[in-house]
Amino acid sequence: MNKLVYLDNAATTKPASEVVQEMLPYLGASFGNPSAFYGFAGKAAQAVDEARKTIAEAIGARQEEIYFTAGGTESDNWALVATAEANEKKGKHIITSTIEHHAVLHTCEYLEKRGFDITYVGVDEDGVVKLEELKAAIRPDTILISIMAANNEIGTIQPIKEIGAIARENKILFHTDAVQAFGHIPLNVDEMNIDMLSASGHKIHGPKGIGIMYIRRGVKIGAFIHGGAQERRRRAGTHNVPGIVGMGKAAELAVRDMEEAAKKVSELRDYLIEKVMKEIPYTKLNGHRTNRLPNNANFSFSFIEGESLLIMLDQAGICGSSGSACTSGSLDPSHVLMAIGLPHEIAHGSLRLTLSEETTREDLDYTVETLKGIVKRLRDMSPLYEDFVKKQK
Repeated sequence: MNKLVYLDNAATTKPASEVVQEMLPYLGASFGNPSAFYGFAGKAAQAVDEARKTIAEAIGARQEEIYFTAGGTESDNWALVATAEANEKKGKHIITSTIEHHAVLHTCEYLEKRGFDITYVGVDEDGVVKLEELKAAIRPDTILISIMAANNEIGTIQPIKEIGAIARENKILFHTDAVQAFGHIPLNVDEMNIDMLSASGHKIHGPKGIGIMYIRRGVKIGAFIHGGAQERRRRAGTHNVPGIVGMGKAAELAVRDMEEAAKKVSELRDYLIEKVMKEIPYTKLNGHRTNRLPNNANFSFSFIEGESLLIMLDQAGICGSSGSACTSGSLDPSHVLMAIGLPHEIAHGSLRLTLSEETTREDLDYTVETLKGIVKRLRDMSPLYEDFVKKQK
């Protein structure tokens, strides 16, 4: 396999060369522990502070409101579990949505086993959270609303500002999983009334294994990782200095280039969507047609299995996915596609293609041409498709 077309940027992105260069000194000569008191550690400590400041500015936060974690999953767990523990005397009710990442959904399941009551608000056919249903779910004992900023599978952007206003009006803490949105679309924690926000470095051409948790000043939640005084005693563990520096640089580049990148990538996304919908029959676009992440296209192809599709795409050098990378080993259909009303047989035939600034039209032309052949081949092998064709005649 000589050709490689990487279209799984929602799973992870290629680290930018500027990011790698920024990290290198902290993997070598400047290896000091930023928590140490001697002068040699000062450069590492300064680098951590600078990265924290850059990331805070990216979302309109204060520097001291940014906490470094090992990634979005840890941040999501921290937001939900620590909020539950800190507020359980006030109430044990949490509101989330049916299309959250499993880092939120599985944490909610854990909290349910501990006696908390979780309401899962539905979404419409485009994957937009139903605001009236959310409002109706609020109770006197509701302590947290956690809704993602943009969906990792179908790319739909949520009305976060409106949800934040609802939470603020009802004096409920609001957390958003912004792992897919951070660095790709504008986010401002004050304008959107966000109390806690999760993000990850490797979704914005930064390194893996580093994330952030924004906690608004005055929000009283405890530590999630115990064992040290790092991160103002809220997140123990030696700082991942190369990762922190890398995420800081990636955030700087993402904010600097956001408008230009969004324009370029969304044009490529629309080109891909139009080409697939025009050239491959019995195909459905999943997610909102326009109010979606610039790089996301998610399709369902009738009469085929997504797993076979991915294997054959891989053999042609094309990297895509059927949904979240965190559930790639599951045989169950996507919970997101089920939530927007797709039947099992259609949900099983899904394909998520997520682009980057390095994607070209030639890459997309090759992908669509290859996809056409694979879909035809799989449908020709399907007795369901054969029956469907006979009925059409």
